[in-house]
Amino acid sequence: MDVMDFINFLFRWAHLVVGITWIGFLFYFNFVQGAYFKEAGPEALADAKAKLAPRALWWFRWGAMMTFLTGLVLLGGVAKQNVLNDFIVVGALLGTLMFLNVWLVIWPNQKIVLGLVEGGDAPAAGAKALLASRTNTLFAGPMAYCMLASPHMGYNGDHILSTGGAGTGMIIALVVVAALEVNALVGKQGPITTVQGVITSSVVLTVVLGGLLQLL
Repeated sequence: MDVMDFINFLFRWAHLVVGITWIGFLFYFNFVQGAYFKEAGPEALADAKAKLAPRALWWFRWGAMMTFLTGLVLLGGVAKQNVLNDFIVVGALLGTLMFLNVWLVIWPNQKIVLGLVEGGDAPAAGAKALLASRTNTLFAGPMAYCMLASPHMGYNGDHILSTGGAGTGMIIALVVVAALEVNALVGKQGPITTVQGVITSSVVLTVVLGGLLQLL
């Protein structure tokens, strides 16, 4: 293994570690903290909002940032080798939208909810943050699938963009993802309101996007 291969490996390792941190906190917020906040008494809730949530959000948002930055480096390397495939394009889009949701939607609105900034409509901010967070949970399944499928199923003529392999399936998948992101910004939670609903929806979306990329 030469130096560049080792550096590439280190970035892949870092991307995995910080990605685990990010998605781990995403699942914690959606599967654990949200339910606790609904059941906690006034004192416990106030203490958690003052001490626990801000710390968790720090690791959450900077995990997202480092995952995005290391992912950019890896994506640049793949593009330079001219082996960009449809799986990694869809996976990278999902990851990028998730990163933007964290920094442009979830974090600004959570600051209002937690009283870290003055002014703002806390209930409305909470609803916006929750919808974006639920959407990120929805995206997490297919994003991970596409990233894993890229090196294992994407490096052949049927999927590599430079060979003309990617086509209809990728376009439809990108449209589906874009529509779901629009809903995250201006729509409603629908079936992703509950924990069971968002988990089920994520599995279904993984099957749909994976099928589109594999079959079309």
